[in-house]
Amino acid sequence: MGASFFICLALVLLIGLSSARQAKASAADYFVASRSVPPWLVGLSAVATNNSGYMFIGLIGYTYAVGIQSVWLMVGWIAGDLIGSKVAHERMRDEAERVHANGIISLLARWGDTRNRSWQVLAALVSVAFLSTYAAAQISAGGKALEGMLDIPMAIGMGMVALVVIAYSIAGGMRASIWTDAVQSLLMMVSMVVLLLAAVNHLGGLQAVFQQAGAIDGFLNPSPTNLDVPGFVGPLAFVVGWMFAGAAALGQPHIVSRFLALQNTRQMNQVRLWYYGYYLLFYCFATAVGLLSRLYFGESSGFDPEMALPNMARDLLPPWLAGLMLAGIFAATMSTADSLVLSCSSALTQDLPRHSSENRWLLKAATGFTTIFALGIGLWSEQSVFSLVVWAWGTLGAAFVPILIWQVLGAKLNSLAMLVMSSTGVLATVAWKFYGFPNTIYEGAVGMFSALVLGAIFTISSIRSRFHP
Repeated sequence: MGASFFICLALVLLIGLSSARQAKASAADYFVASRSVPPWLVGLSAVATNNSGYMFIGLIGYTYAVGIQSVWLMVGWIAGDLIGSKVAHERMRDEAERVHANGIISLLARWGDTRNRSWQVLAALVSVAFLSTYAAAQISAGGKALEGMLDIPMAIGMGMVALVVIAYSIAGGMRASIWTDAVQSLLMMVSMVVLLLAAVNHLGGLQAVFQQAGAIDGFLNPSPTNLDVPGFVGPLAFVVGWMFAGAAALGQPHIVSRFLALQNTRQMNQVRLWYYGYYLLFYCFATAVGLLSRLYFGESSGFDPEMALPNMARDLLPPWLAGLMLAGIFAATMSTADSLVLSCSSALTQDLPRHSSENRWLLKAATGFTTIFALGIGLWSEQSVFSLVVWAWGTLGAAFVPILIWQVLGAKLNSLAMLVMSSTGVLATVAWKFYGFPNTIYEGAVGMFSALVLGAIFTISSIRSRFHP
């Protein structure tokens, strides 16, 4: 098992390090690969970055717990992601090139030739805090996988993830991240399909699988039942809430940077074909494996559902295939972790200082620092991977997406309006998560909706002031 895993890991590391041969000494090259990435590579990189350790560890555990109703999370998430892409991605790519922005924060701060400096500083601080939390979840997922399959202590496994991420991210920046994502996306898909086939075979074939699943009360009931609101309102609110989560992809700096790196805006439909085709296929396979994990392990007290996939792979697969599975999980965590720490580095060196830095050594030092910081959060936090990811994702979406939507629609937002919108979105998300409000609605949806309403108020007030000075 260890041999095949380390061979795959060495391949990914070699590809990442080789990207340094094309690196240029500029911030634009380090953070958006000089806007030279072809559409197929942007699509595969974006889907590998999005489908992180959350999919291998968090989603599997969630599906183990709730059954087939987890599919509604997928429906809402992908629908929201697609709607957001059609609304904003072309405009974002064109505007970023026009104002020379290397990330979403500098893009929103300079949109329409504005200079919203005070908002940019706040956004950079929020970004570093929550991107680090998100990266910590990925590092934790990698540590869990190594502990479950190779019996390597979780802390050491997390250190291994951090070390590999630092190595090739510092070497090639965003280009290294995107090149390795292509290989990682293939590893992720192959490993998930292999485990799916092995689990079905072990459980006696498809007919036996459906019989066993039907014997578990409510496991194949597609309607969400663990909600606080009865009737159809609960499921509807659940799906709409996760549509907001999908749309929040527009506010994830590590995903947005892929679309900003595209060669030409006219290629965006090709990107979507690669991105959503691969995304939907992989999500279906991951959900199926989550369902099978419940049949395989049963319902036992003290069992960590987020360890279901690595434990099942170790039990069912021959050692060399188990190593491939572990490489797939590891690839998923690294493909997101490297992007997150690069986005943190962008916030620290491009957005927080008054004048963005072009010093290549400072850019690399920021990458190393943020990776170590994220490792520290992962070692300290006791929350699940799923919980950490959806919280950080929703908070970043609430901070950035409402502002982006109003700017795409033509609104002129000043720094005060942007500060109030982002602060309200973040606070509403945090309050909904930690103060016992109903779990029917995803907390990120509450934050995004609150900020969108405020954006409408500021926009209407601005229009009225033009006509009635």
